[in-house]
Parts: sequence; structure tokens; C-alpha cells
Amino acid sequence: MLNKNLMKLLNDLTPAVFATVDGDKPYLAFVSWLIAKDQNTLRVALSKNSKSVENVKNNPNVAISVFGPEIAATIYGKAEIIKNSIEDIPFGVSVLEVKVENVVDNLFPGATVKGTIPFEHTGNVQKALELDDKVLKALRS
Repeated sequence: MLNKNLMKLLNDLTPAVFATVDGDKPYLAFVSWLIAKDQNTLRVALSKNSKSVENVKNNPNVAISVFGPEIAATIYGKAEIIKNSIEDIPFGVSVLEVKVENVVDNLFPGATVKGTIPFEHTGNVQKALELDDKVLKALRS
């Protein structure tokens, strides 16, 4: 179950590492379209043709590592594709729902994380922000 600090961190664009299983090996992807739907459910949006989506079709086990102020956690769960595409998005974006099974605190004694992973849009920032808004609305619905 996600605690209140993770719920707060996961209420908007949250850069994270999304791990899936590719055969018998881990596969990692950097994602930012990630929110907590509730204490037991995460929603992630990924390119419909991504390796991560393909992997989830074959094996639903996932892990998501998130970092924020005083947070370094890995969330384990099972993912399911709940939407193959999001309307009004000009390319294929799938929505995955992750049922949280376990949350592991990865902070070690004597250290903490001071902030979130900084990232910014490059290129056409206005279009990127509009896309973010559409995807986040789809994740919250």
C-alpha cells in the first residue's frame, strides 16, 4: 500500500524507472506519465509499441522505482493494459494499471534524497505540456 508521502509524490508527472520482465531478464525504461490512482493502484502511460508494453502482455510483474524528497522506494505489482490508446493523442499511447503488491523503502541509514529527479521538456514545450495534460487526464479518469 502506498503511504501518504508516496501518494503526494505520485499525483502529477513523476519521473520514475519502470521495470518489466523480458523473458528471464529485467527491462528498464524511464517514464514520467505516472500517477497514483489510489493507495493500491498506479496508472502509467507508455507508447503503445514500446518494449515495456510488449513485456507486460507476456508477464504482468513490474517494479517502479521513484525518488523524491526523503523518498527512495520501489513499488512492486502486477500491470494490466486498461486502454490500448488515448483519444486525442496523435500517436499510440497505452494506459497500464498497476495493482500494488509491495512497497520497499530503499533509503539507507544516514542518507536521504533531497528532491525529485529534475527534468524539462525540450523542443516545442507548449505542445509537450498540452500532451502531458491530455495524458494525465486520461490516467486520472
